[in-house]
Amino acid sequence: MLRNLLIGALLGLCSLSLHAEGFITRLLNHPVPGGVAVVGLPEQATAPRAEYQGKPVLIIREEQQRWIAIVGIDLKTAPGQQRLQVDGGQQVTFDVHGKKYEEQHITLRNKSQVNPAPAQLQRIQRELDAQLAAYAQFSSRQPSNLLLDRPVPGSLSSAFGLRRFFNGEERNAHSGLDFAAATGTPIKAPAAGKVILTGNYFFNGNTVFVDHGQGLISMFCHLSHIDVSVGDEVERGGLLGKVGSTGRATGPHLHWNVSLNGNRVDPAIFIGAFKP
Repeated sequence: MLRNLLIGALLGLCSLSLHAEGFITRLLNHPVPGGVAVVGLPEQATAPRAEYQGKPVLIIREEQQRWIAIVGIDLKTAPGQQRLQVDGGQQVTFDVHGKKYEEQHITLRNKSQVNPAPAQLQRIQRELDAQLAAYAQFSSRQPSNLLLDRPVPGSLSSAFGLRRFFNGEERNAHSGLDFAAATGTPIKAPAAGKVILTGNYFFNGNTVFVDHGQGLISMFCHLSHIDVSVGDEVERGGLLGKVGSTGRATGPHLHWNVSLNGNRVDPAIFIGAFKP
């Protein structure tokens, strides 16, 4: 009888575990460098607060069953155990697994886009500071959706995380996802949000940042035209601008970044196109 009770208890625990892992966990939990970790949090009546590496993280109630933290993992993170600080005291751990990214070699005719002049470097630093400040924003709004819409139709071209070589010289890894699309193709918001930054930047060209809530932020680059202004509230599917080839681009396409708790992560995760 005791044996039957133990078996029943174990089956109950397994059933609970499977039941607790909802759609968002199955979609987003890819804990690799440049990926996302979905971490279960202690149960309590109100939403807990959690930080990763000193920054607040996105917290939601998954299918009315449990609180989960959705954590962005920096591309340079080494495999191993990581920690969340919950409500200022308790620690919750999760594991980061390894992932190998491929290389991409690009030839640019404009040599200054590979080795900018000193005056250009000053501009680049100013633009970088503005963009990092935008990525660091954390609003209290809940994202309208976490299965994000593709901002443009068309095939994926350059994947996230590629080691990039411009004219044979290695530069930062590709921190977004590229879509092959014709100039003038409308770019639509993958989720509702607030426009927090726009500009024309040395590398990114015409650029729009949208805050979807709780540290989930999108950046759209190389636009031919921007159709929104800072402070605008955009609905899911709202027009942001049009595809172009401004900035450091070899042809028309959309470069889309997704950032979580200040870390750039693979947008393919959020559209169900992640490849391990």
